[in-house]
Amino acid sequence: MTWNALLREQIDWHWTHQLRGRLDGLTDAEYFWEPGPGCWNVRPRGTGSAPVQAGSGAMTIDFAIPEPDPPPLTTIAWRLGHVIVGVLAMRNASHFGRAPTDYDSFDYAPTAADALAQLDTEYATWLAGVESLGEAGLDRPCGAAEGPYADHPLATLVLHINRELIHHLAEVCLLRDLYAHTHQAIRQEAS
Repeated sequence: MTWNALLREQIDWHWTHQLRGRLDGLTDAEYFWEPGPGCWNVRPRGTGSAPVQAGSGAMTIDFAIPEPDPPPLTTIAWRLGHVIVGVLAMRNASHFGRAPTDYDSFDYAPTAADALAQLDTEYATWLAGVESLGEAGLDRPCGAAEGPYADHPLATLVLHINRELIHHLAEVCLLRDLYAHTHQAIRQEAS
């Protein structure tokens, strides 16, 4: 097996066996649920109280620069938005021919189903892009798009994106679990 195949298999095994099925059936209620006060979310333009809202369409994502300390709790919608845009789409644009995008120009999903479709598209583009690197491409420098990591090999970026996907999407799954258990308790108390 080659290094390229090993790197792809690492994330694709996680995606296929531990992650993507856990996102099936995500409802809009779960997607936008704010488990605590002051959550950052994806929301209709002009609503919310975050210092900055970014996005080009009807929906925006909350954020602030610099990030507050401690950082605010974020929703499933916010975490998926971050993974779709900051982890995958911007890298796909920088390295694999996707149209340029960033947090300000992205059209955030107004529904859970739309967000999952965006996630699937960006993930497939990333995985195909990594495959297209072959062995030699993994040794190529990341380039200016990766700022202070410009001289690091693309293999370093692939490992970083694998970690980002695993940890952020595990957080999404945990929020789904919290939503299910919290709302199950509320339903039981009401009956």
